[in-house]
Amino acid sequence: MKCFERLMLPHIRDHLPTDLDTHQFAYRKNRSTEDAVAVALHSALNHLEQQQSYVRMLFVDYSSAFNTIIPDRLCNKLLTLGLPPLTCNWINNFLTNRTQTVRLGPHHSSTRTLNIGAPQGCVLSPLLYCLYTYDCSPAHNNNCIIKFADDTMVVGLIPRGEESAYREEVLKLTTWSSENNLTLNTNKTREIIVDFRKHGADPAPLLINGEHVERVHTFKFLGITISADLSWTANTTAIIKKAQQRLHFLRVLRKNKINTNLLLTFYQSSIQSLLTYCITVWFGSCTAADKKRLQRVVETAQKIIGCPLPTLMDIYSARCLTRAQNIIKDSSHPGSDLFNLMSSGRRYRGIRSKTNRLKNSLFPKAITILNSQMHR
Repeated sequence: MKCFERLMLPHIRDHLPTDLDTHQFAYRKNRSTEDAVAVALHSALNHLEQQQSYVRMLFVDYSSAFNTIIPDRLCNKLLTLGLPPLTCNWINNFLTNRTQTVRLGPHHSSTRTLNIGAPQGCVLSPLLYCLYTYDCSPAHNNNCIIKFADDTMVVGLIPRGEESAYREEVLKLTTWSSENNLTLNTNKTREIIVDFRKHGADPAPLLINGEHVERVHTFKFLGITISADLSWTANTTAIIKKAQQRLHFLRVLRKNKINTNLLLTFYQSSIQSLLTYCITVWFGSCTAADKKRLQRVVETAQKIIGCPLPTLMDIYSARCLTRAQNIIKDSSHPGSDLFNLMSSGRRYRGIRSKTNRLKNSLFPKAITILNSQMHR
């Protein structure tokens, strides 16, 4: 069945508009968790350049999202998007009348027939979920809804304490979730308020379905720890703690006289990958002390392996450049509008910033690195 699903996957994608749900970053070419967090943070940082402004970030938790898809509703949405009726009928048939049993050792449960949800582990399920939620979009320009499959983040840009658009957006999202059979779990939903005003009043708590949403100082979204002060110390500390644990295994391998090439492979796959996950999003805004702490891990690994390793700064610069070049080629990317060639055609227009928070974030830094490469 999976072979046939792989044949259907490009067929479905070929019928979808290229600009469909540009803020859904999962299972799409030239999109990643890195892009999702970068776009969310850029909208927040850009807004915070204005006086008397702050940002509310709502991290929405859905209960068993993939298991709640209603096939008939999904197929109606697919028809609206322009998919052929025969394809929609096949998808409906694929999702309905599925039998399921549970096996525990030699024991088998009775068989049940399922007519709701998308089967976990199937090739088509991630795409079908993304299409099911494509119409979950912001109603106000002051808000942004970032999606990576079922991980959803609402970014409310609050000007001068005016929260009505944000609260209406949350209410609309709650209603949309209910209408689409998605269970919004208020107990696991969290909110961060980014507020650098000196004398601003404490914003009123947010309610969803009559329940208070817990406000936190840090939250791990798509593997990155975001803090209310937009510093990256908590994220850096978590990375270093994990990396040091993995250095122990590198030492064990070295002690057992594993050759250098295998040590290098282990480092790249288990330690460097950890240190550089979404590095373009956070490394530029790290403090000098945090950058030294991170680089110290690389230097320790270098001594263990016995060969030179690329510095984190070199990796960061190279990835910023690659990311910028890939975004420029993709006009449907949410960040493509930020890369504008000047009239000379030799440089890209820089993003104006009043604070180092915005200046050191991905898009301004990527433009700076890109311009420096164009002069070589």
